Amino acid sequence: MYSITVNGNKSIKTDLKLTHTHYEGTLNDALIKGDLMKINSYQYHILHNGKSYNIDVIKLNKEEKTLVLKVNSVKFTLQLKDKYDELLHSLGLDNLAAKKVNEIKAPMPGMVLKVLVTEGQEIKKGDALLVLEAMKMENILKSPTDGIIKKIAAIKGVAVEKNQLLIQF
Repeated sequence: MYSITVNGNKSIKTDLKLTHTHYEGTLNDALIKGDLMKINSYQYHILHNGKSYNIDVIKLNKEEKTLVLKVNSVKFTLQLKDKYDELLHSLGLDNLAAKKVNEIKAPMPGMVLKVLVTEGQEIKKGDALLVLEAMKMENILKSPTDGIIKKIAAIKGVAVEKNQLLIQF
């Protein structure tokens, strides 16, 4: 049994069994079945109640159990949870798998072009932190986690070496 959150708000309970050419099971306690055809690793075709659906897997993150699908040109973001995820959540242990990141280090030697944050600033996962020029290319380093900037060791216009500390959370 899986719980699927669609686009961050609608929740669906499902228990589907897939074969090479068919699927069947329950969707919110309603019995469903249909035909399934795998076109390649990221494209599928489903026939359900006489209607045809083309499904493209746009993004898949196995660690976070999220995926972005395009169903007949409409995008959907899905968050999957199984019975073990629900159990960990009920026990308050659902954040144990999250790796705590305390610092950002230079992934390669380069020149710090811009520092986009300040000490004490609250940031969210994916926020741009700084711009590092390496091999004549500008690389935007983004935050891997939510947090507050404790220390900025990078200085605009100063060269850095690989694995040199840039920012601490």
